[in-house]
Amino acid sequence: MKQEKEVGGVTGIYQATSRGFGFVTPEGAVGREEDYFIPPRAEGGAWNGDRVRICPEEEQSESGARRTARITAVLERANKTVTGVLSKHNRELWLKPDSERLPGAIQVMTKRRGIRAGDRAAVAIVSFGGGKRPPMGTLREVFGPAGDRASSVAALLYQYEIHPEFPDAVQAEAQAAPQTVEAGALDGRLDLRGETIITIDGAASKDLDDAVSLKRDEQGCWVLGVHIADVSHYVTAGSALDLEAWERGTSVYFADQVVPMLPRELSNGICSLNPQVDRLALSCIMTLGEDGAVVEHTIAKSVIRTTERMTYEDCNVLLAHGDDALAERYRDILPMLEAMAALARVLESRRRRRGSLDLDTRESYVVCDETGTPVEVRTRTQGESEALIESFMLAANECVAEHLNRLEQPCVYRVHEKPSLDKTETLRAMLAPLGYDLKQADGPSLQKLLDTAKGTPEEAAVAMMVLRSLMKARYDTQNLGHFGLAAPYYCHFTSPIRRYPDLMVHRILTALLEGKLSVGTAKRLAAAAEKAAVQSSQRELAAQAAEREIEKRYMAEFMQSHVGEHFTGTVSGVTRFGLFVLLSSGVEGLLPVENLPGRGYHYDELHLTLSEEGGQERYTFGMPMEVVCAAADPSSGQIDFVLPGSTLQARPTRRESKRENPPTPRKERQKRAMHVPKGRKGRKKR
Repeated sequence: MKQEKEVGGVTGIYQATSRGFGFVTPEGAVGREEDYFIPPRAEGGAWNGDRVRICPEEEQSESGARRTARITAVLERANKTVTGVLSKHNRELWLKPDSERLPGAIQVMTKRRGIRAGDRAAVAIVSFGGGKRPPMGTLREVFGPAGDRASSVAALLYQYEIHPEFPDAVQAEAQAAPQTVEAGALDGRLDLRGETIITIDGAASKDLDDAVSLKRDEQGCWVLGVHIADVSHYVTAGSALDLEAWERGTSVYFADQVVPMLPRELSNGICSLNPQVDRLALSCIMTLGEDGAVVEHTIAKSVIRTTERMTYEDCNVLLAHGDDALAERYRDILPMLEAMAALARVLESRRRRRGSLDLDTRESYVVCDETGTPVEVRTRTQGESEALIESFMLAANECVAEHLNRLEQPCVYRVHEKPSLDKTETLRAMLAPLGYDLKQADGPSLQKLLDTAKGTPEEAAVAMMVLRSLMKARYDTQNLGHFGLAAPYYCHFTSPIRRYPDLMVHRILTALLEGKLSVGTAKRLAAAAEKAAVQSSQRELAAQAAEREIEKRYMAEFMQSHVGEHFTGTVSGVTRFGLFVLLSSGVEGLLPVENLPGRGYHYDELHLTLSEEGGQERYTFGMPMEVVCAAADPSSGQIDFVLPGSTLQARPTRRESKRENPPTPRKERQKRAMHVPKGRKGRKKR
């Protein structure tokens, strides 16, 4: 591992905890074994996420102990703004941070009428404090009462720099876009308006950016067409629309809402492949043999006119031959749809043979009523039509990536590297208590593990363990392959409405197809692709974190009406402070260690187990659990469980935690120093 050496130590990112200690991950580290432990009061004024310099201890206290260090300097601050709950103390305004990983209260310097204690707000940090000086900040936004789920969601979007509204200049460009395809835009395009082309999406979808077609050629080979909305025609490089899309990187989806990458005038309008209207597209037309191998392909700028706007629900019914009236309505396309299903099965079988992982993990989603209130949590299952579209999009993405790679042209690849040694060892340790012995962590071995666990009580837990052992997929301009798909070439080409890397790939393809990819243009596009890869990877992580945190708030609000009810679940996480339990519905909550039977528990980090000291109780990842919902807090997303028969007593919420109290102001400390109650010795100043 290459570490950046500086005078006095090593640099890395500080990860704080709510318990006073933390860890530093050195820059360039690839596994947890390379982290340094930062004891309490050794953080040197650093906050969670800061880039810091550390001074490692020369000797470890005992063999096998985690390496220890102290922070000697903060090199770069991560928390420019902080969200939390406002409170007033002696006429001073304070913000209690939402994150348990941040230090205590922040003094708010802004003087504004109408500010209420108990509101959730955001402040810009002007001083991180130190010694006896508290952190200070200026008020930026007020989101509303802290107890509301809506204010918590708004604060999370703000925290992750996800903006629901578009700037005026961006909105003006979107509104100026044509509503129909102009005649001049058809020049040089492949005219596919006479072909039978359909879209298949969710019933509620309005941004239809992919369409498919299928037929046989004279030799009997499959001719699969994947037609993607030509968003780059309307979002030109350097425009206000383009710069905003680059900043956002991706659309963000949660519950019943979406924060789109592009304004709806484009995403739901001229860039949506709506039925029976002309639309501009980039088409990847692949000729495939009976085994699903691509024998030749064409990538072209095209104009299409989709025949039908199909839904997953209707297609699944049609493929199951479950509705004669529906079959009659779509009799013209039903033979093509059945052929698509057959080809999709061939493509899936081909991927499985080469080592692609079939992670059949459940995905839960929240259903809201007309007022936006969560009323149900459902598990999304993949039907035949969903698998069909996925297979065709994967085929197009691989084809485009290989096409650009073989021509040695720039590309934003979607890369997924093989699991690290640290993650592999952790997976082996987690599987051991369940009786599984993993020899290697390659694709075939992991898939054999998943197949062996299928149909067993621990199937979902094993799938989750494997998923967590994998590296995070990201974007890169180097072709590093995709481990999970066992694909030597892979990029994102199929969703330029909601992902910026796809838009970047479209620009490169368009320059290539138009013969404008000169040496100078290629260099400029390569530089733009490299910046887009970094930015899009970062924005994707932010979007995923925001979606995950927001979903917790919705699920907590849903669970408020189920406090006291019994549920069946599985241990999905083991920590020193308790067990995370995942219910069959997809809701996850914490069973605190103090609510487990017995008095003391030992946490085994390697095997992820909690064992009662001197007792028989032992809890491990994947084991089934019966729990009772004790409490749910929509403002924090906190859900607490207890065991059946236990007292319904939950953890204190963030608003009740005593560590949130602001530091005592100087005048008040002086008053207290002058008056010492009987029987109590004077305290030293903090």
